[in-house]
Amino acid sequence: MDPITEHPLRIGETVPLFAARSTQGPIDLSTYRGKWVILFSHPADFTPVCTSEFIAIARASAQFRERDCALIGLSIDSLYSHLAWVRMIRDMTGLEVDFPIIEDPTMEIAGAYGMISADALDAGTVRSTFFIDPKGVLRATTCYPPTVGRSVPEMLRLLIALQRVDGGDVLAPADWQPGDELLVTPRETVSDVLKPKDASGWFFNKTQDRE
Repeated sequence: MDPITEHPLRIGETVPLFAARSTQGPIDLSTYRGKWVILFSHPADFTPVCTSEFIAIARASAQFRERDCALIGLSIDSLYSHLAWVRMIRDMTGLEVDFPIIEDPTMEIAGAYGMISADALDAGTVRSTFFIDPKGVLRATTCYPPTVGRSVPEMLRLLIALQRVDGGDVLAPADWQPGDELLVTPRETVSDVLKPKDASGWFFNKTQDRE
C-alpha cells in the first residue's frame, strides 16, 4: 500500500494499488487492470444519504457492467457492518448490492487517495468518486459533502464521456449526453488555423457520436 498523501490524487496520476477485504471477498486493485473502475467512498453505513446512493447505484449497476466498468464501494466501517447494511438494503428494497464494498477501518486507503488529510481523526466527510482507466490512471474525480448524494446518471454520463474521448480525436462539449455531437480535437499548426474560411473553423468543429 502506498503511503498517505498530503494532497488529493491528481488527474493523470497512476492510482495507488491496495488489497482489502470486501463484501465480495478479497479485493486486489491490481487485478482490475484492463478495465475501467469507479472507486467511490461514503461516510458511513446505515446513514440516510449513503443508503439512498447505494440503492440508486445498485439499480444502475448493470449499466456500468455493460460499459466494462467495475464498481467498488469503500468506507471506514467494518466488513461485518457492510454485510449487515447490504442485507438491510435487500430487505428494504429487494435489490442486491452486487458490487464489492471494501472496509478501510485504518483509513489507509482513504489517506493514500487523498480523500482525507494525513492527520484526520475520522473519515466522516468522505464522499469521493474516482474514475480509473484500464491502465490504472485517474481520469476524473468528484467530491460531495455528507449532506448531498451523488447523481448516478452523472456518474454514468461521465464514464461514457471518458470512454468516448479516450482515443484523443474527439472531445465532449458542455452538457454532452450519449448520442449528442462531439467536438473534433483541433490541430495546432498555422496552416490548419488559416485553412478554414471562418475564424472558428480550425478549433470548433462538431462530429457525430458513432456509438
